[in-house]
Amino acid sequence: MAAGATTSANLSQLMARIASGEREALRQLYQATSAKLFGVCLRILSDREESEDVLQDVYVTIWRRADRFDSSRASVMTWLSTIARNRAIDRLRARGPLAYAGSIEGMEIPDGADSAETLLFAADDRNKLHGCLSQLDDRTEKVIRTAFFEGVTYEALARSMDAPVGTVKSWIRRGLAKLKGCLQS
Repeated sequence: MAAGATTSANLSQLMARIASGEREALRQLYQATSAKLFGVCLRILSDREESEDVLQDVYVTIWRRADRFDSSRASVMTWLSTIARNRAIDRLRARGPLAYAGSIEGMEIPDGADSAETLLFAADDRNKLHGCLSQLDDRTEKVIRTAFFEGVTYEALARSMDAPVGTVKSWIRRGLAKLKGCLQS
């Protein structure tokens, strides 16, 4: 499978093959998605070596959990991006209590990989997700975009918005519930 010809259907087929233990399918998935997932990790961690380590962990997780992928809940790229984002944030948190993802505006990713936001919007549900996000109030849309597309931790987001972490989490939780309802309609 050529990397340029990767479609959502191709990725879904690869996931099924990986779930059945086919190593070649994991290699093909890596070739098709590693640059984008590396971009997600690098955007959050701002450190190439750490991002490479996290990316390796991401593919180990994919190998172990491929059977848990549910195409009715998310596209393959959304599922993979979520794993990469979560692993990168876990690594960021492991740096210590004062570590957080600061402002990333203007940060260039040297390998030219798509940003996390570009990657997620390229998923099958791109237009619907964008429409649903725009239906949220400005504050809720901002916290969801910042947390999920820019990889900013809840703690850093709370500091930047001068709000308690619990409040920010509540905003996000309610916003995600509204998004879920909108996406399912």
